[in-house]
Amino acid sequence: MQLFDNPQAGRAGSKRRFEHRLKLHEVKDTSKLFSAVSYNIHQCVGMDRRRSPARIAQVLNQLDADVIGLQEVHSENNGTGESHQMQYLAEATGRIAIAGPMIARANGEYGNVLLSRHPVINARRLDLSVPGREARGAIDVDIDTGNGVLRVIVSHLGLRVRERIYQTKRLLAGIAKEATTPVIVLLDFNEWFPWGFPILRFNEEFGKAPSLRTFPSPAPIFSLDRIWVKPQRALISVRRCITPLTRVASDHLPLHACIDIARKE
Repeated sequence: MQLFDNPQAGRAGSKRRFEHRLKLHEVKDTSKLFSAVSYNIHQCVGMDRRRSPARIAQVLNQLDADVIGLQEVHSENNGTGESHQMQYLAEATGRIAIAGPMIARANGEYGNVLLSRHPVINARRLDLSVPGREARGAIDVDIDTGNGVLRVIVSHLGLRVRERIYQTKRLLAGIAKEATTPVIVLLDFNEWFPWGFPILRFNEEFGKAPSLRTFPSPAPIFSLDRIWVKPQRALISVRRCITPLTRVASDHLPLHACIDIARKE
């Protein structure tokens, strides 16, 4: 099964969208390749309005990434099986789970989750909440890959422009406090416009990230999700996972990145 869209096919603009994609023969040591996924799972509710963590787990297992950043994860208090989405997805994928809940509901917690194949040696949580708006935050971890330590941030920005401006400033300030490289940012930034402040500021700090349409999943129009990597030259490719399953499992398509963690400068 072909999981990813073909960068050489489609519209004339598709080649530009993959301008950061390098050829694998340019990588000196393929053992240092690291994969990352960013995926807003919409509480495991698909486009058919059916809640199915098993479907999301199937997508994640097909992608088989080293680290996975999830947004909109709901886990019921004292829930078992599929009702505790974080625990279920961690067990179904064989990954370590780091929780980043930002909203405490009557029946559980809701927010970001990071899943990692490798040991997490440090975990930090950054509060990005704006008074009067839905609580937001970021998970910030250091991962021991066996080939060095890298830093991964998972977040989901707010719906209003002023929220996203504040959250972008806070997030970049938090990233600047730690010197660990490479840095991977897995982000649903809710920015509908390519000239929006979050995109411009992250591109300024990390280099321009490929902009791929991920929402809505059946027929994507908007590029709401991004993967940034510092240093930029460590980013080998960013691709969308487009299959019949990903078109229905959530309202977003997952993004998959291949990173050469040996490229630290």
